[in-house]
Amino acid sequence: MVSTYIDYNLLTRDMKTSLQRTSQQTLVARESEYYKENIGNVSSIDEFLDDYRLYAYAMKAHGLEDMTYAKAFMRKVLESDLSDDSSYANMLTDERYREFAMAFSFSQSTEVVQSDAQEDALIGLYNQTISNIDSKMGEETRYYDTMMDTITNVDQLLQNDRLRSYTFRVFGVDEKYYNYEQVRGALVSDLDDPNSYFNTQFAPALAAAQATNASSTQALSALSSRVQSQTRITKIDALLADASTPDADKVTLQAEKTTLQTNIATIDAAFPEMTSNIDAYAGVEAEIRDLRTQLSQPDLTEAERAALQAQIEQRQASLATMKGVSFYATDLQAKQAESSATIARIAVFKDLALMYDFAADGSVPAGGTAQAADSRTATKEVYAYKAPRATTSVALLHKDYYEDTIGTITTVAQIKGDSRLYSYILTAFGLPSGATVTTLESILTSDPNDPTSFVNTKGGEYNAAYKALRAAFNFKTDGTLAAGDTAQTAAQTKLTSDNYMVRYNDADEAADESLIASFKTLMSVVSNVDDLLSDTKIMKLALTAVGLENEDDTARKLKKVLTSDLTDPKSYVYTLKDDRYLQLAKAFNFNADGSAGVPMLAQAESEILNTAKSYVIEKSRFATEDEKTKATAEAKYYSGEVGKIKTLDELLSNRRMVDFILVAAGLDPEEVTTDYVRQMFESDFNDPNSFINKEPNTTIYKELVSSYNFDGEGNLARPELGIQTKRGLLETEDLYLNQTLEQQRGEDNAGVRLALYFRRQATGVNTAYDLLADSALLQVIQTTFSIPEAMASADVDIQYAYINRVLDVKDLQDPEKLEKLLLRFTALYDVENNVDISGAELILSGGGGGISADTLFSLSQLRLGGF
Repeated sequence: MVSTYIDYNLLTRDMKTSLQRTSQQTLVARESEYYKENIGNVSSIDEFLDDYRLYAYAMKAHGLEDMTYAKAFMRKVLESDLSDDSSYANMLTDERYREFAMAFSFSQSTEVVQSDAQEDALIGLYNQTISNIDSKMGEETRYYDTMMDTITNVDQLLQNDRLRSYTFRVFGVDEKYYNYEQVRGALVSDLDDPNSYFNTQFAPALAAAQATNASSTQALSALSSRVQSQTRITKIDALLADASTPDADKVTLQAEKTTLQTNIATIDAAFPEMTSNIDAYAGVEAEIRDLRTQLSQPDLTEAERAALQAQIEQRQASLATMKGVSFYATDLQAKQAESSATIARIAVFKDLALMYDFAADGSVPAGGTAQAADSRTATKEVYAYKAPRATTSVALLHKDYYEDTIGTITTVAQIKGDSRLYSYILTAFGLPSGATVTTLESILTSDPNDPTSFVNTKGGEYNAAYKALRAAFNFKTDGTLAAGDTAQTAAQTKLTSDNYMVRYNDADEAADESLIASFKTLMSVVSNVDDLLSDTKIMKLALTAVGLENEDDTARKLKKVLTSDLTDPKSYVYTLKDDRYLQLAKAFNFNADGSAGVPMLAQAESEILNTAKSYVIEKSRFATEDEKTKATAEAKYYSGEVGKIKTLDELLSNRRMVDFILVAAGLDPEEVTTDYVRQMFESDFNDPNSFINKEPNTTIYKELVSSYNFDGEGNLARPELGIQTKRGLLETEDLYLNQTLEQQRGEDNAGVRLALYFRRQATGVNTAYDLLADSALLQVIQTTFSIPEAMASADVDIQYAYINRVLDVKDLQDPEKLEKLLLRFTALYDVENNVDISGAELILSGGGGGISADTLFSLSQLRLGGF
């Protein structure tokens, strides 16, 4: 029998090689290969338990080989929710079961339309988009202002995407469907030249549309007036026929009837064809009503009924070819709308002609510019006003207007007539936008010294605002100013403007808060892509967040985007070649059929849980309560932040998170640089010469790296395996090899198996109770420190105290101290089991690695009766 000491020393001197030799054994290699090839095809607990080779491999790897028969028990373990402390696996005292469940993902991958991290990211993106509106528009205006100085011909303007978009936004040209020739023609037109493009191509259509609009508007007005007059005449006739109507009233009614009949006659003369057709239509309708009255008589024969019904149907058929009030109303409204649209469309081209100064050939006239200074200023102002919400730039424009205008105001009526001043004042003093001009007038003309005045008695919750507003102006109660007074002093104007600049976007901010709150509430009930697309509030926030709010995309297109496979570069979203759509797709988790999917995270949910748990264990070991609390808080931070990580660079740029994952893996952050970690992530596992494969702690780093879902470029990638992560697979394979090595060595020497097992489990020992709970670990301690067998029957607390006297459990976390302890164990194990240790064996083994030959000789003499 080879000595325990030498056998253990030979194995652990190069544990990596020892495990590699074990992996090359035919049976081991065959089972490992089968596991790796087939575990990815398993999608349910039943499939896993039914495949005995897979199940047995995993059970052996986790030291549960003796429990392989207990499938019902293991099913409950695998079904446990490890995030729930009261779940089955978490309630078992043996940590191996929890670790076994942790190695798989049967209950850890939650299908959800949007994770909390995705929701936070999308809302954050929305807020950022909103806050960037002003700066983005300001940048576009600066670009427009600068580049317009360099424009020498109209084509330069239209072929510059940014200038064209700016111009089209100001003048309302649809950039998707515009006609280049028409826009160019308008820009080079001189409206005073009858031969210009606008006057030859647009003016005739404009004149025709204006004529149509005027005639249809006039006809509609006449039609409405005629119908109202006829309706009123019918009522008057009824009153005139009523014997109870006073004679004096009848005289008045008759006069009114005459006036109405005159009005109808005038309309009939102006629109003879329309009114004639309407009267004919009404006559047929009256005939139908009369026939139906006859048909309702009870004493009619069947033949008479049939004849009346035939006459009704005949007249109804004739109505289908006639034109009544409804026909003309619908027709005229359509002509009015169409002509109005044409006028508005052509007005855009007229504005382009007016606001730019290109010559007929498209050039800029010598000594001139493409756009005069006043036109350019007006263009920039209109662009600012077209912002989707209140911005600082627009607020400043309103402020300038107010301050330039208020000095010219001498009556309250002037403020009432200027909607811009009126709105500015309401906003400045926090009054609702729906407040009427009458309310404003009542405030500004109140006597603040009269306790019964409007400003002192009205307003409710806004009364304080009413009083502040009244105090900011100097009008008399009749709405005018006293001689020498101004509407506001300089101080009052400044107060008003200061208030406005604080409050100008309050309504938008309140709307944002409401939208975000609605988004969160509504997302909680969305279960598929159709639910999402049908909710306008959700889509408003989502599309605005990624900059797609003005694209007018169809629901069909957005559905294809949202159900794209982000791991397939040929999927629909990538064909669009627009990062905005990719951002939208990444904000949600939909399968190809539109159902909720699993989020594509930097770490699977089970891995996040495992990493966080490992960190807390590492930091809480031998720690104070305060340190444990901090560890738990740090784990919460990590769990929240890792869901937001989209690239390897993002992960590694956060040193706090890098330190976290190193600690969780049992590594010292102070000894590992970020660049070193990066090299691990960028290594090829299959290349024996890669950085990670040459690292002494290769297994630890491989498990760390494989717990993340990054591709070769450092971007997120959807994990290939179903029920087991890459880390889980590597860990299972490593555990299987260790278990096999320990079992095989144990067949020849139980001491070697004990030493290898202790070496592997030592990092998980936190207190002496952990040693007492595991008979194998306890046996190593008993042998190492020559603890009498009788001690095993003593009270547990006594044993606990004794172990703490002979061993500082913290030393088990120190690799050097752990190795010395195990070398001492193997030597004493040989002594207890009468194993001879020859000098030749010592020399061949390399000298003992920490225990000298003299020491070993002394130990051997204990068995022979020496000392």
